[in-house]
Amino acid sequence: MAYTSSQPRLARFLSGWSAKAGKPARPAEAGMKRVQFSSSFVPYLFLAPQLAVIFIFFYWPSVQAIQSSFYLEDPFGFGASFVGFANYSDAIFNPEYLNIAKFTVVFTVLVTFFSLALGLLLAVKADAVIRGSSTYKTLLISVYAIAPPVAGLIGMMFFDQHIGPFVKMAAFFGWDMKVGLNYFDTAFAMVVVAVWKQIPYNFIFFLSGLQGVSVAVREAAAIDCRSGFRRFWTVIMPLLAPTAFFLLIINITYSLFDTFGVIDVMVKDKAANNPITLVYKVFLDGFRGNDIGGSSAQSVILMLVVFVLTIIQFRFIEKRIHYN
Repeated sequence: MAYTSSQPRLARFLSGWSAKAGKPARPAEAGMKRVQFSSSFVPYLFLAPQLAVIFIFFYWPSVQAIQSSFYLEDPFGFGASFVGFANYSDAIFNPEYLNIAKFTVVFTVLVTFFSLALGLLLAVKADAVIRGSSTYKTLLISVYAIAPPVAGLIGMMFFDQHIGPFVKMAAFFGWDMKVGLNYFDTAFAMVVVAVWKQIPYNFIFFLSGLQGVSVAVREAAAIDCRSGFRRFWTVIMPLLAPTAFFLLIINITYSLFDTFGVIDVMVKDKAANNPITLVYKVFLDGFRGNDIGGSSAQSVILMLVVFVLTIIQFRFIEKRIHYN
């Protein structure tokens, strides 16, 4: 399009004009002030609290989990027996663990997709609102202030067998929904509540990205393309690609780990035939089953999965993202 190629020409024109006027073009970094420390030890002093938090709450527990995964430990701390990779093999070749892993993949894909799609849709609609936009945006963002366990509790109220409006709505269409008893019904409720909890987060970032698109770009796109959907997909969406890539990583992480509170409220004290994710399986085996070695092995497997996903995202997906 014409407007995309005009920016480099404009930059060259301004650069040449500055040179002709006897004013050399200075880079943007020249106007920024650099912080000068009297001692080279001071920057490390400022970094020390954050590094201490990372070491204490991330690296040290990770090392402990890796070490515990090779032992069969007594839950009361009276001893441990080295079993090698037995905890890993018991987890990987366990049919129950494989079924939970399959559900975790499906759950992560559904929550990530619908959270991003609905967040983007609401952001586009909010960006087009002229009257009452502040109220509209506040109502959408307010859900993000709800903690995951509270969101799970509210979700259970909506899917309650006696007072739940969603259950009555499903019954109107002939669907006898039994959340907490039926596997599919519980999985559906978990996905709905998890998506509802994450939509405001995506909405905030997508709306900020849309408001960062200049009016000149929108007008040029409107001239070149009459179709609103095609104009959004070919012009606006590429400009939102960095934001979308960031939210993709955040939403995958949210689906894998941060939905623990939602799942715990929705399946705790319910029948055994309910879907759970891998991170909740680690909690059940470690804190309720007292299988410290097995839960540690499962947490290490989960860390490796996240590590592989991160490499794939930054190695293959980020190459298609343009930040300029």
